[in-house]
Amino acid sequence: MRFDKEYFDAGILRKGTGSRKWDDENACPEDTVPLWVADMDFPCAPAIVEAVQKRAEHPCFGYNADDQQGTEALCAYWQRRHGVTFAPENTAQFPCVVTGLRVAVQAFTKEDDAVAIFSPVYGPFAASIKVNGRRVAAVPLIWGADGRYGMNLPGLEDAFRNGARMLMLCNPHNPVSRLWNREELESVCRLAAKYNAVIVSDEIHADFVYRPGQFVSMLSLPEARERTLMLCAATKTFNLAGLQQASAVSYSKELLEKINAKCSAAGVTSGNTFAIAAMRAAYTECDDWLDGLIDYLDGNRAAVVTLIGKYLPKAKVTPIEATYLAWVDLSAYGKTCDEMGALFRQNGVSLTGGTFFGTEGEGFMRVNFACPQRQLEEGIRRMGKALEG
Repeated sequence: MRFDKEYFDAGILRKGTGSRKWDDENACPEDTVPLWVADMDFPCAPAIVEAVQKRAEHPCFGYNADDQQGTEALCAYWQRRHGVTFAPENTAQFPCVVTGLRVAVQAFTKEDDAVAIFSPVYGPFAASIKVNGRRVAAVPLIWGADGRYGMNLPGLEDAFRNGARMLMLCNPHNPVSRLWNREELESVCRLAAKYNAVIVSDEIHADFVYRPGQFVSMLSLPEARERTLMLCAATKTFNLAGLQQASAVSYSKELLEKINAKCSAAGVTSGNTFAIAAMRAAYTECDDWLDGLIDYLDGNRAAVVTLIGKYLPKAKVTPIEATYLAWVDLSAYGKTCDEMGALFRQNGVSLTGGTFFGTEGEGFMRVNFACPQRQLEEGIRRMGKALEG
C-alpha cells in the first residue's frame, strides 16, 4: 500500500466517534473546522487497525501479563529510528505522558520544591507541578528577531540557583516547534549537573522532525545518563492517544525505582489489551506509513506559511523545525487570546489559544496542521475572515 499524498489527502470522518477534537460541542460546534487538539485527522496505519481487530476477535479481555514483546519492540524502534539504545529493564509504563510528568514530580521533588520549565510550553507541564503542591519556576524562552526561540540558559541557572530541583524539558518543544540541538542540550545537562537537578525530558514529538534537522534525545548524551528520565509514546506518532499507552526510559536504576514506587502506591498501571496490540504493531510494522506521513506533514508545514501569508498578512509563523503544530503570532491584530478565540469560534474554526502555554503566549495561537490540506486551508481561511473581515 502506498502512503502518499493521495492517501493522506483522503483524511477520515471523525465526527460522532466521541472525539474530543471533533465532538466537544463547546469547542467544536457543528460546521467547525478543528485545528486545536494535537491528534491527527488521518487513519491509523493499516497494520495497527488489523492488530486491534485480530485481538478483538478473541472474545475474552481479562488481565494482561507484562508486555515483554511490546517493550522489546519499543527498544528496537528507538534504536532503529533515533540511534538510542536501551533495554527493557530501563523502562516503565504509564497510561500517558502527562501521567509520567505528574508521577515524576512526586518522585523527584518534595512539596513546595520548585520545578523549572521553559515557557511557553504545553499546559500540563505547569499543571502537573501545581496539582502536586510544587512551585512553577517558569523560564521564558528567548524569542529572536527571526521569530525562532532559543533556550534561556541564564534564566535556567537562576531557577536552579534559587532551588529548582527538576527541569521538565519538552524536546522537541511544543508549541514553538523548536528542535533542540546537541549543544543546547549539553548546556542544559551541565547546569543540571552543577545544581544536582533531575531532567524529565518529554520526547513524545521525537518522530516529527523535518529535513535537514535531526532529533537528539537527551538519553544520547553521556552526561545525562544518571539524571534523566525520558518520556515517549507511540500514541502521538501513530495517532493512538485514545488507547492510553506511554513509556518512561532511564539508565538510572535509582530514578526508575522512585518512579515505580510512586506508580505502585497510586495503582498506576498501563497497557490495556488493545493498546498492547496497537503498540506492538506500530513499533514493528509501520515505518513505511510513518515515512509517508512525515513527507505529507512537511508539505503541510510549507502550506501553513503560504496560507497564513495569504489570509492573515499581519501574522507571523514561528519557524517550524519539528512537531505538526504551528505557533502563530497574531498580536498585530490587537486582540487577546480570549477575544480571538471567540471570534474564531464564531467563524467556524477552533484553535488552541497561546495563554494555555503560559503568559508568554498572549497574542499567539497554535495551529494543528496534521490534517488534509483542504481542511487546513479552510480553517486558515476562516481565521482570516475572523480577523481581516
